[in-house]
Amino acid sequence: MKSSKDTGWSPYLAGGLTGIVAILSVWIADKFYGVSSTFPRIAGLIEKYFLPERVATLEYYTKIGLKIDWQTMFIAGIFIGAFIAAITSRTFKLVSVPDTWRSRFGPGILKRGFVAFAGGAIAIFGARLADG
Repeated sequence: MKSSKDTGWSPYLAGGLTGIVAILSVWIADKFYGVSSTFPRIAGLIEKYFLPERVATLEYYTKIGLKIDWQTMFIAGIFIGAFIAAITSRTFKLVSVPDTWRSRFGPGILKRGFVAFAGGAIAIFGARLADG
């Protein structure tokens, strides 16, 4: 439940600004923004540090290329922008279990972590399946 002190950004403003960024991304850079390819790239770069001989044999990493590119910077921008938005709206707080989750499913941190991980895995699988 939202209290009077929660003054987050308007979802209409945030959605409108996201739409403008999407349009500018295509117009200026001739690229649709997306991040699903970047997560396996980052995983591959980390894996390459520990097991370079294994990474060299995986066709998928050869296909997507293991490099830090504009999408990696885009992900960094998402985190930085979200942090700035939370700070400027005075809604920033570190919580392990959000209030909404706690009221519906209880205070279990492990349960929350498992469901968040599973949901993210399903989302990234779907995005990669669609070659997005």
